Amino acid sequence: MTATILILYVSKLNKIIHFPDFDKSIPVKLFPLPLIYVGNHISGLSSTGRLSLPMFTVLRKFTIPLTLLLEIIILGKRYPLSIIVSVLAIILGAFIAAGSDLAFNLEGYTFVLLNDIFTAANGVYTKQKIDPKELGKYGVLFYNACFMVVPTVIISFSTGDFQQATDFQHWTNFLFIFQFLLSCFLGFLLMYSTVLCSHYNSALTTTVVGAIKNISIAYIGMLVGGDYIFSVLNFIGLNICMAGGLRYSFLTLRGNSKPKQPGDEENALLESKS
Repeated sequence: MTATILILYVSKLNKIIHFPDFDKSIPVKLFPLPLIYVGNHISGLSSTGRLSLPMFTVLRKFTIPLTLLLEIIILGKRYPLSIIVSVLAIILGAFIAAGSDLAFNLEGYTFVLLNDIFTAANGVYTKQKIDPKELGKYGVLFYNACFMVVPTVIISFSTGDFQQATDFQHWTNFLFIFQFLLSCFLGFLLMYSTVLCSHYNSALTTTVVGAIKNISIAYIGMLVGGDYIFSVLNFIGLNICMAGGLRYSFLTLRGNSKPKQPGDEENALLESKS
């Protein structure tokens, strides 16, 4: 968050980018995105260490139907049947894989499903808030970080995480400092690329792109991670899940994934009559 604030503020001062100055309307325009934003981070960090990497990847797929549902409810979008079938295939694979998970962890499953909800809400509300007439993509990133950096520090104090971080023995290690700062910068680039993808596409497409990226993570985790417990159903579920994601990508590349707005059918009917 600090890296995001510094990078964007310095860029604004040098007139590289532009976003609105703070006023009383900013919190109203941004709400409830900051709460969803920090909830997404906390639930994501809480769930990662409690599940094997492949199962974490599979359960994160539930973000996709949640995003689709929220886009229909909040943004009023409609999707063709082919897209819905691809999403259902992803969820079917996730159910099969999770149902045969030999290392079932209720706490881990709870955190990752909460993370799915926060991620879906974050994507849809970000798409809504990055309208240039509102805050724009830079304003959303900057004020999100500004509003939540202090509450997040307070939470880390209350949980003891801040003390553990300050007691870490490698703060004098130059190589660690370099990699730590690099990860902060790359974290900003990740958030910016996600917002940029949502700006030019839909929140659903952004979510599926992230899921497709995890294909390599799931399969590498089976070979390298050391915490994957093999079962036939689990492996079949993983492959169904990944096949559904690839099908969605194929449809997107063919241009069939353009959401249908509520008035599209009426416009098409008027055109046919004329």
